[in-house]
Amino acid sequence: MAEKIDCAVIGGGVVGLAIARELAMSGREVVVLEAEAHFGTHTSSRNSEVMHAGIYYSTGSLKAKLCFAGRSALYRYCEEHAVNHRRIGKVIVACDESELAGLEKYRKQAEINGCDDLRLLDAAELAQMEPEVKCVAGFLSPSTGIIDAHGLMLAYLGDMEAHGGALALASPVVSGHVTDEGIVIDVGGAEPMSLLCNTVINSAGFSAQAVSRSIAGIPEASIPPTYYAIGHYYTLSGAAPFNRLIYPVARQDWLGVHVTIDLGGQVKFGPDFAWIDRIDYRFDDSIEHEQAFYHAIRRYYPGLKDGALQPGYTGIRPKIHGPGEPAPDFVIQGPRDHGVPGMVNLYGIESPGLTSSLAIGEYVAESLKG
Repeated sequence: MAEKIDCAVIGGGVVGLAIARELAMSGREVVVLEAEAHFGTHTSSRNSEVMHAGIYYSTGSLKAKLCFAGRSALYRYCEEHAVNHRRIGKVIVACDESELAGLEKYRKQAEINGCDDLRLLDAAELAQMEPEVKCVAGFLSPSTGIIDAHGLMLAYLGDMEAHGGALALASPVVSGHVTDEGIVIDVGGAEPMSLLCNTVINSAGFSAQAVSRSIAGIPEASIPPTYYAIGHYYTLSGAAPFNRLIYPVARQDWLGVHVTIDLGGQVKFGPDFAWIDRIDYRFDDSIEHEQAFYHAIRRYYPGLKDGALQPGYTGIRPKIHGPGEPAPDFVIQGPRDHGVPGMVNLYGIESPGLTSSLAIGEYVAESLKG
């Protein structure tokens, strides 16, 4: 017999924990079901840890709206909860004249999205700000920052637990079905159980589509396809030659091999981009792959010395579009979208998911009202 609970949030990444926090703080009973032995072990911990300003995203998209709202909320939250972060700023650069049109396109889109603090920079200004960067022009985004993602998740978890929520680790959802009384979720692990839930939030990241397909009653037509893209990060030996994050003008489907600096001062280059057919975090340390990194980085950092790059880590993004297809928006489906009362499914929550996490929590809570 199923145990009755109010809300189950499937997935203990940064977005799942933000949603669970929001629901718990509104007075609802919440349990987070995380399949792994620890929270936040996939997308939430294998990324650039950047607080994005909201520059690139399509006009009116959820990515644009939730990133812009989430960024402001996240800076406030970090200050109030002593989450380690730094408003370091980002410079987007055009390496040659052919990229100036792309740079201007970014600037215009950023202004449409509400980023009104950008500052155009000519080559002389950039040389003064970032002497090691070679480019013809760029602009500064002072609202871009870096954050301790693990510390943020700990803070979300603490808020949730302080309001009566609970985290169940090593608790994979294996099946379920929709009933007139609610949604039954069958949970595996060391102590299998069935839960009859008023509300289920599917924030399972890579596994979100599989979770939806395992719950009888969720329309198959509402579930998008599943794709994966891997990105590698290399670390730089020695002292940081940059003062800010450096992003080259991107190609269509990714932001290029950019520079991030973590809170400890370590410089990282990445990610690159490749489609893969399964979750596999192995690092491609081949000479060909490493040389491709050197070539991409030296377009804007010609001073990069041979042997200065060290293999770092990989991250995999949960994609809902395949090669050659335009990148879609976040997909957050509530009862009005799929017809299942009390069910919210989140698909394709990649960047800027971390930045948007507080705003996503509010958006999900609102989608359940009425």
